[in-house]
Amino acid sequence: MNTIQRLTGFISMIAIAVMAVSCGGETLPKPEAYLRLDYPMGKYVALDQPCPYTFGYNSMAQLKPGKDCSSLEIHYPKMKATIYLNYKPINGNLEELLRDAQTLTYKQVVKADDIREQPYINPEKKSYGMFYEVGGNAATNAQFYVTDSLNHFLAGSVYFYAKPNFDSIMPAASYLRDDMRNIMETVKWK
Repeated sequence: MNTIQRLTGFISMIAIAVMAVSCGGETLPKPEAYLRLDYPMGKYVALDQPCPYTFGYNSMAQLKPGKDCSSLEIHYPKMKATIYLNYKPINGNLEELLRDAQTLTYKQVVKADDIREQPYINPEKKSYGMFYEVGGNAATNAQFYVTDSLNHFLAGSVYFYAKPNFDSIMPAASYLRDDMRNIMETVKWK
């Protein structure tokens, strides 16, 4: 072999070694992009209905009152969700109303990953209740009830108009959970 052939072979070996070393990292596909959903801060207005209770609700929502204040719907068209509120007067049936509210929540346990209970106590407003956060792909991911323990009982739950996939609805679910907590904490009995 002559010198030119040796030099060409040596240069070829160096080129192969440089190419092998320079391609050290794995090529990874780019992760999928997710839609960022930002919702404006809620501005709360007082319920203006002839009901035995009042509360603050998000002014961006659409209120659909029932016939006799026993049921109200608060619609969120952009989020494709509704908060359903049901009022019942207490007539010696507080234990039954509490059991019904808890049963409704724990029916979600089949699809839920977990259910967190957060007690609510406000002696100044004579309001006592429970806020439930339901994790996972349950039909409703937040529910509450609030009562004065003597005359009034109000329960609420949120439902989306879509198949429950918590990863997809999480931003809207968090927003509505805050609105529901606001409703519960601002209830005043008349």
